[in-house]
Amino acid sequence: MTEGSKQPPLPIVLIPAFNEADVIAEVIREIKDVCDYAVIVIDDCSTDNTAEVSQDAGATVISLAAQLGAWGATQTGMRYALRHGYEMAITMDADGQHEAQSLAMLMQPVADGLADVAIGACTERGTTLRQVAWVLMKRASGLRLEDITSGFRVYNLVALGILVEWRATLLDYQDIGVLLLMQSHGLKIVDVKINMRQRLNGKSRVFYSWATVVYYMCQTLLLGLTKRSRVQKYQPRALNE
Repeated sequence: MTEGSKQPPLPIVLIPAFNEADVIAEVIREIKDVCDYAVIVIDDCSTDNTAEVSQDAGATVISLAAQLGAWGATQTGMRYALRHGYEMAITMDADGQHEAQSLAMLMQPVADGLADVAIGACTERGTTLRQVAWVLMKRASGLRLEDITSGFRVYNLVALGILVEWRATLLDYQDIGVLLLMQSHGLKIVDVKINMRQRLNGKSRVFYSWATVVYYMCQTLLLGLTKRSRVQKYQPRALNE
């Protein structure tokens, strides 16, 4: 590095949050215990004091004016990351499922240039309903990744650039559509096997009622069937170290 040149900012952690005041402080503290990365909480119009608790715990808070859902909130964080010069972003859930101790292992393949995106895969966490959904979604989309609904991910600069564009804004969820979009651009995505805890608070916004599951599955399966032909044909590989 030449004298006077600036080192790229450290990775940034993006946490979309909705009514997670009971646990978000602990999530932020765990992250800060293992790294000194900037932590951004995107408050998706919470009706509790998620924003205040997050700020008191040391996070920067982006409060949305309209509720966008987890994926829309995550995109907001990605735009923030690019605007502030970050070249790698980590997304984590606000409910405590994702362990900060896994950050270094998850980041490794992206930091080493072996992948554009790394997904924290923990298939053991899936209920029977979720396992059935995964099988159907993989068959419809042609994706061969292990944990296609995991929100614990690392994205490099190329992936971030793709995911803030208008096509990604049309998506409602971060799984099938996002993964197919990245693979259609030839990005390399890998699974990294990690452990996850049970959520510390609340319920899944997708798998908590039959009505939401039916809507989610119909939309996701249709998207997978119509877009699978655009996927680059390669076999993703799992990384265990």
